[in-house]
Amino acid sequence: MSQSKLLAVLCVAALALCVSAGAQEGPTSSYKGKASRVLLISIDGMHSLDYQNCVRGVSSVNGGASYCPTLAELGEHGVNYSNASTSKPSDSFPGLTAIVSGGSPRTEGAYYDVAYDRVLAPPAKTTGNGVAAGTCTPGQPNGTRTEYEEGIDKDQSQLNGGGDSGLGSIDPQRLPRDPYNNCAPVYPWNFVRTNTIFGVAHAAGLYTAWSDKHPAYLSVSGAGNGKNVDDFFGPEINSAVVPLNVTTPGPDSTSCNPIPDPAQTGDYTTSFQNIRCYDTVKVNAILNEIDGKDHTGTRSTRVPAIFGMNFQAVSVGEKLIEGGTVKGGYLDAQGTPSTPLVKEIQFVDAAIGEMVSELKKRGLYDSTVIIVTAKHGQSPIDPHRYHGIPGASGTGGASPATLIADLLPFSESPNNPTGIGPTEDDVSLLWLSDKSTTQQAVNTIEANGSAAGLGEIFYGRSITTMFNTPGLPPYGDPRTPDIIVTPNYGVVYTGSSKKQEEHGGFSHDDTNVMLLIANPNLRQATINVAVETSQVAPTILTALGLSPDKLQAVEIEGTPVLPAPEQLEGHE
Repeated sequence: MSQSKLLAVLCVAALALCVSAGAQEGPTSSYKGKASRVLLISIDGMHSLDYQNCVRGVSSVNGGASYCPTLAELGEHGVNYSNASTSKPSDSFPGLTAIVSGGSPRTEGAYYDVAYDRVLAPPAKTTGNGVAAGTCTPGQPNGTRTEYEEGIDKDQSQLNGGGDSGLGSIDPQRLPRDPYNNCAPVYPWNFVRTNTIFGVAHAAGLYTAWSDKHPAYLSVSGAGNGKNVDDFFGPEINSAVVPLNVTTPGPDSTSCNPIPDPAQTGDYTTSFQNIRCYDTVKVNAILNEIDGKDHTGTRSTRVPAIFGMNFQAVSVGEKLIEGGTVKGGYLDAQGTPSTPLVKEIQFVDAAIGEMVSELKKRGLYDSTVIIVTAKHGQSPIDPHRYHGIPGASGTGGASPATLIADLLPFSESPNNPTGIGPTEDDVSLLWLSDKSTTQQAVNTIEANGSAAGLGEIFYGRSITTMFNTPGLPPYGDPRTPDIIVTPNYGVVYTGSSKKQEEHGGFSHDDTNVMLLIANPNLRQATINVAVETSQVAPTILTALGLSPDKLQAVEIEGTPVLPAPEQLEGHE
């Protein structure tokens, strides 16, 4: 049985996956069929608060004036959704999947870029990050750790992933395998259970493009043959830092050849300067696409109808303690940014400004809808609330996975010395070797609640308020965790001395993200009603004159389009 057929089985089993979109009444939208293209941008980590601060200004930065002129300009003709929430869990993988599919982890089965599936079999070759190779027994559930990040690259030390920064960089032998499909490797786009905006647009004959941080994020193509993104570009963020022939935009503009921060070359996430070089490579890809070329700028194509990229600079600026001493992040609970974080935000704003300028230069600005949001936030904003477990000294308590290590599959257990480790950041997702030990595991975690910084624990019926019943088909979903632990605010399960924030959890700082829709024909508005980033997907299709009902997740979950103050006018 393939993963797509698994979804049908789960639906038949009535696991709350098959809600009719027509049966749900949501807010109506007036973004109807007037745009020629949509430029979608994810500023990973960008809170709604960050947007408000940088547009309105804070007293300690830039004399109190706005330090985001581009975002301020877009906001003058934009709708700001100040109460937008990303997916739960708020990891990049489910966060991105929600934005492009309209579906939550409940439907898509994407909980984390490193997770677990009770049906799939281990890869034929150990991944670059330590998911061990194993056997695949056809026709029966196997169970394996799943990884859809740099570990499936042919060579994760190279910026191009050892290939073309896309499909050609993915090593199929490092992919989990489907025992119900002749043990074939499960490519990222088929790990996602439904189609996406790229699939709908591609089927309508439109040209599409996307740039992101791993070749694995070709997952945005959605279920199918992996070819719904005509021009995909996924330079590996976790590759070794090399000189790049680009110059970063913004007030702290820097040449990236030679490497601006040669002391931090392990990967691009370890340096405030080097991460801007990495992002600029993707910015240049977008500029080439606006000019009607492919991302390399060497081949003439079409301007995409849906295209865009993610920025990593703000996420790094929030969480990084560079060299263990130079802190990014915030100065207080109201989100006053540190100097390193200000520079990252200014860089992103200037980079988006280059895109806006190029659209105007090409006469495309008025007919383009620009959507700026984020896959995830970052927690805690308040620097005084950060608490690492076990902490840099390794003596500050124990994570839930450590407490019940003997009850976990060896592939995800902390007892595995060469494994990739458990799924824990500022959340803990736990899949058990034997479901019958769930209560035993819960009791152990509860008994050690102080050591684990325990906030809330979800299992049994409390899991099913958010997700499908964990288990094997036809009675359960093979990807739903048996237990989810959300720790106290500020707790991050890490021993690192190089971070002060993380994401993945359910807290407000993790999930409340920027969401702005801009176009010259929109009037400025702020909408405070609660919305979700999954509503971006049907809104994009609506703006392009395509039916949002063609998104399978929209049909399943009844995901509404975003509420809008007025219809876009005057586009051809």
